[in-house]
Amino acid sequence: MKLEPKPIPMQTLKRLPPYYNLLLALQREGTENVSAPAIAKRLGLHEVQVKKDLALVSMVGGKPRTGFQVRELVESIGRSLGYYNTMDAVLVGAGQLGCALLSYDGFDRYGVKIIAAFDTSKSIVGTTQGGKPVMDIGSLRLFCRRLNVRMGIIAVPGDHAQEVCNQLVNSGVLAIWNFAPVHLDVPPDVFVHNENMAVSLSLLSQHLIQKDWEELL
Repeated sequence: MKLEPKPIPMQTLKRLPPYYNLLLALQREGTENVSAPAIAKRLGLHEVQVKKDLALVSMVGGKPRTGFQVRELVESIGRSLGYYNTMDAVLVGAGQLGCALLSYDGFDRYGVKIIAAFDTSKSIVGTTQGGKPVMDIGSLRLFCRRLNVRMGIIAVPGDHAQEVCNQLVNSGVLAIWNFAPVHLDVPPDVFVHNENMAVSLSLLSQHLIQKDWEELL
């Protein structure tokens, strides 16, 4: 009897990348088995939560004395996160942030391959950034439709983000990684992940402020 894949909640998916990176490090060290308590301790998580998360992705499961097979967990988590299914993506906005993303060579490790960038600036259209061609935004729809691109990355200022989002959706894109600090309105079948750097910096700042207050008390 063929086992059906277990549905994985979004919150669990968000916790899987740290597991994956830790397990890769253990695999490089030659570790063959690891327990849920050991993983929880290394990542600062609750042991019960780790056990529940791994139970959703592991096809083998952990054993009472030996724990989980590191190799099997790496493969299972990588498969659950889609790391083994390389997805072509396009990036819109070849400014400083966009060019930095284009130059980053680590996306392939996570199953994402940026194949082209799009912009409106005549000074950058026609150039190559990070080994990727920068094309005129007017050719976005034809490009995505022709190559069946389903993922888009938005790296434009906030006041242009919704317009770019609309163009990506009209081009057949179903998943959007948004670096603009604005909310995007999309159809129900389109998924948007917001990479809100302003919120992240605010959290870091608040942490430092809290530490300063603790030192004063």
